[in-house]
Amino acid sequence: MSMDFNLFMNDVVRQAREEATASGYKELKTVEEVDEALTKKGTTLVLVNSVCGCAGGIARPAAAHAIHHDKRPDQLVTVFAGQDKEATAKARSYFEGYPPSSPSFALLKDGKLLTMVERHEIEGHDPMSVVNKLQEYFDQYCEEI
Repeated sequence: MSMDFNLFMNDVVRQAREEATASGYKELKTVEEVDEALTKKGTTLVLVNSVCGCAGGIARPAAAHAIHHDKRPDQLVTVFAGQDKEATAKARSYFEGYPPSSPSFALLKDGKLLTMVERHEIEGHDPMSVVNKLQEYFDQYCEEI
């Protein structure tokens, strides 16, 4: 049974990764990749991905749809909580003042945290409310594309 479960979980993780990258988010799997991406000039949206239901049903769909907006971050990246542990921990080190939360979104500019959308603002909400919240932040902090 555990063999079947592991195969199932590998498939779930693969699908979750593919959903994020298919939407245009660059996957960061190492500490070095996180540092390089999160210290770039400009705005960066980080999707902290996970295998929970609210990630698949709300966060990843919101991540895909929110970026179709007049203003959007210069860079879209993702780390995978529970999978790429060191990369996720490094990304979270940039989210000062916020406890670890997945799924979640962080918006940074020039390596400094501007704001976050935490799990409690995702779980139990519909994807459009998360899209609207992200787009409000884009309007506030991002340039027109």
